[in-house]
Amino acid sequence: MNPSNVLILPGWQGSGPDHWQSRWERLHGYTRVAQHDWMRPLRGDWIARLEEVLLACDVERDGPAVLVAHSLGCQHVAAWAAHSRNTHRVKAALLVAPPDVERDDVRALLPSWSPVSLAKLPFKTVLFASGNDPFCSPARTRQFALAWGADLTDVGACGHLNAESGLGDWSQAHAQLLRLMGDTPA
Repeated sequence: MNPSNVLILPGWQGSGPDHWQSRWERLHGYTRVAQHDWMRPLRGDWIARLEEVLLACDVERDGPAVLVAHSLGCQHVAAWAAHSRNTHRVKAALLVAPPDVERDDVRALLPSWSPVSLAKLPFKTVLFASGNDPFCSPARTRQFALAWGADLTDVGACGHLNAESGLGDWSQAHAQLLRLMGDTPA
């Protein structure tokens, strides 16, 4: 698989230079899906941008894309998949730390992201979560995983699984990504 077909989907405010997503971009040549506005994300705009990027991927030459989403990027994947006619252009998704955008405090910050799409995702999906994520309870994370048809991995008490979590290059999640890409055996 062409590394440029691994699409990095950051969440609200993007992923800074020490975030595992940014590190993977630099180390492996993955492609960040840039958004027009990281600070005031509009669901429709983000869905349209992902659709545009996926339609530009050469799936005949490189195969379907693999999505790597963090935080709001997870809700982005679910919302996109619920509306797109091009889900066949995605092979798999690695979702990390989805926020509960229906929770009052999060909805106030991200008003266009509610309601959550709870439709089953039509591609292989793995979800990594932390037991003490400040933006989503473990019970709600389990609900997302079940609804989306995702295999859930609880990594313990690691916060929001971002740069502040001290994950570095996060080899555990990258090994799972390689399995999703089909580059290593399950």
